[in-house]
Amino acid sequence: MSKRKLYILVFIHLLFWALNYLYITNGNLTWMGFDNNSGSLGIAYGYGMFFNAFLCYIQVFWLVPAFFIKHKKLTFWLYSLLLLFVITFFETYLDIQTLLHFEIINVHVSKLLIGASVFIQNLIFHVFYSIFGFFYHFLFAYRNAERAKQELLKETHQTELKYLKAQLNPHFLFNGINSVYHLIGNNNKLAKDTLLQFSDLLRYQLYESNEAFINLDKELEYVSQYIRLEAIRKGDDISLTYDINFESSSLKIAPLLLTPFVENAFKHNSHYDESEKNSIEIKIQEEEQKLTLYVNNSTDIVSQQQPFGGVGLANVKRRLDLLYPNKHTLTQTEENGFYKVHLIIDIS
Repeated sequence: MSKRKLYILVFIHLLFWALNYLYITNGNLTWMGFDNNSGSLGIAYGYGMFFNAFLCYIQVFWLVPAFFIKHKKLTFWLYSLLLLFVITFFETYLDIQTLLHFEIINVHVSKLLIGASVFIQNLIFHVFYSIFGFFYHFLFAYRNAERAKQELLKETHQTELKYLKAQLNPHFLFNGINSVYHLIGNNNKLAKDTLLQFSDLLRYQLYESNEAFINLDKELEYVSQYIRLEAIRKGDDISLTYDINFESSSLKIAPLLLTPFVENAFKHNSHYDESEKNSIEIKIQEEEQKLTLYVNNSTDIVSQQQPFGGVGLANVKRRLDLLYPNKHTLTQTEENGFYKVHLIIDIS
């Protein structure tokens, strides 16, 4: 627990006891003859509240952690009962002396009978606060355990996300180099232009996308640049249409989530002799803080010799689960020679 949270917790407890005391000592309450008019109730409730707090916190900080949770139940009960009765006897003695001091009882009255009555009432309060302290310790321990569990889970997720994101760069680098390689010798000028644009994309991955979340307009510009790069590389071999629109550029999104789906469409596109049959359709739209990605690409037997997805899509699916749990839907279908991806993310 941080110091700030500890200070807040201590303040809340002190405030509870202070309000408790003020409530009792500023009304017309009476208890066993003690009253606020004479000031006797303020004195009696003052040391009585101190004993109640003592029994409560000694359960929280010593008896329960030192004995009960370490399976020393007999020692726990012995110490608890001993403290309970010793403190009750001592408070009862103070109560009798206070009653005598304020002449609420006569010195000739049987102190034994009054003491027995006061003892029983004090014992009831002390048992209540002891039980409260007992259960408060477990409530406090449970909250700390849950907090530690959440922090560990968050740390695990962050580590996994860093690992998954680190995989993207080599995967993207491999595909980019492979694309340029096939152009060298066939079209060296295009290979140079492609390599230049590819270096810009890689720069974005290495330097600009290091934040956990990035402006939506930057991410969509990166996707647009990637599509334009692939369009240059593919040339007239494909029929490509794409449309990217957004309402708010100030929205944030986790970087490099959309590209693997677009990359997959180009990688597994069909290889028909008629270029118009090798189609890729990409639509990205942000509306009312919901981002929709639709990718539809033609496939054929040749492209199906390798499984769809692989490292890139498996990676991004896991990142979606970690970054947008219960805030995204992803459907992937393959039918009638087309592979379709429909992704909706709530980026509010």
